[in-house]
Amino acid sequence: MKKIATLLTVFAVTAIAATALAAGKVPLPKGYAKWEKSKQQIITDKNSLFYGIHYTYVDKKAMPVFKAGGKYPEGSQFVIEYFAIKDVGGKPTAGKKNMVVLMRKDKTQKETGGWLFAGFNPDGKPSGVDPVKNCYECHLKMAKDTDLVISKYAEFK
Repeated sequence: MKKIATLLTVFAVTAIAATALAAGKVPLPKGYAKWEKSKQQIITDKNSLFYGIHYTYVDKKAMPVFKAGGKYPEGSQFVIEYFAIKDVGGKPTAGKKNMVVLMRKDKTQKETGGWLFAGFNPDGKPSGVDPVKNCYECHLKMAKDTDLVISKYAEFK
């Protein structure tokens, strides 16, 4: 019994490490800036991890489901760019880029609900964001019924 518990613990730790390692080795998709892009979205809550101005990019594979709803096909991708808020004449404006996040449908990512989550610094290098604590847990709370996708197509119109 003790051996089984030890094996299960080793398996769980290995799965979590593999998820974090995979997310750290994934590059940003080339050409994502040419994908369909949302309108400017502003998060003014300074306590939020996503405080600032952001834009969501959706690839062609994900867009039909994004518009209509349902389960996303394997390989669907979203990229979100986050910028600091700069006040220009009393109007919030995108300042310096501070973070980029990738969300890719990947059935091998069991620990994060079948999605790979990866965070990047403004220069495109991995940021070390924890895909379980910083991404999956929030997406599970906010978007359980939309295949873990928080953004809405209405933000694109």
